[in-house]
Amino acid sequence: MPAQANISMSEPRGPAMTPQTPAQVIDGQRQDWNRVSGGWEKWDRFVDEQTAFLNRRLVADARLRAGMRVLDLGSGTGYPALLAAETVGPTGSVIGIDLADQMLAVAERKAERLGLNNVSFKTGDVTTLPFKSACFDAVTSRFCLMFLPEIPKAAAEIARVLKPGSWVAAAVWSAPEMNPSISLSMASIKQVVELPPPDPAAPGIFRLARPDELAGLLQQAGLVDTTDHEFLGEWSYASADEYYTSLMEMAAPVQNLMAKLLDTQKQEVKRLIIQAAANYRRDDRITFPMAVRMVAGRKPL
Repeated sequence: MPAQANISMSEPRGPAMTPQTPAQVIDGQRQDWNRVSGGWEKWDRFVDEQTAFLNRRLVADARLRAGMRVLDLGSGTGYPALLAAETVGPTGSVIGIDLADQMLAVAERKAERLGLNNVSFKTGDVTTLPFKSACFDAVTSRFCLMFLPEIPKAAAEIARVLKPGSWVAAAVWSAPEMNPSISLSMASIKQVVELPPPDPAAPGIFRLARPDELAGLLQQAGLVDTTDHEFLGEWSYASADEYYTSLMEMAAPVQNLMAKLLDTQKQEVKRLIIQAAANYRRDDRITFPMAVRMVAGRKPL
């Protein structure tokens, strides 16, 4: 899942609000990502083209090869699960799990178009995986783990379902200042309306942005040979308007905040976002830097 720091893309909470339970967080995320599933399907080709290098890095870091049984966490509209299915081939299999059934419906349609019969998708919570222990040869996850309300539980579940000697490979976003295509929308909203400071420990896009944080959680769950690399890339859009449209159609946390604004405030936020995006013009396109933490670990023999 896009695919569940100081600037958080989780919805800020005021100090007087009662903290949500993990079950409430998960239910809210399920509703959010189902709501934007149509946007993700609309922009699927764009996202796939822009992030193909991340999918391939995850497949490599998880050491996938023919015949493996793979679990993909937070599959959303299908990646990297679909690439994993192509990699393990007909003698292997892939199961993708996600909270949002409507996102997975998009993934299933893509698998059918690609003729992949060795991948299946099911709804579920990553912190309570419905699988026997030591039953997967690898686990992958792209932009999912930072959204979880109980990340240590998810790390323990990953360790539990992995076979000894097998690898997990996960991608989470690095720091907000390294990812302006994400952080500038929140900065623009803050210029229009006062927002309470976000809880840095709450689920959100930059929840695992600190170096070695996720790797440390995997180590606590018993994994070894952990690595954490900041992997640099770029997003490229045809125009600032295209960027704004994709953001509003795909980013559930931004939608939640925009829904609370007056029409005049929404127009001002749009102006500010497009103005800020124009600062990243290169030749005839808008090109943002991107920074992702690529984290891997192995279950000991």
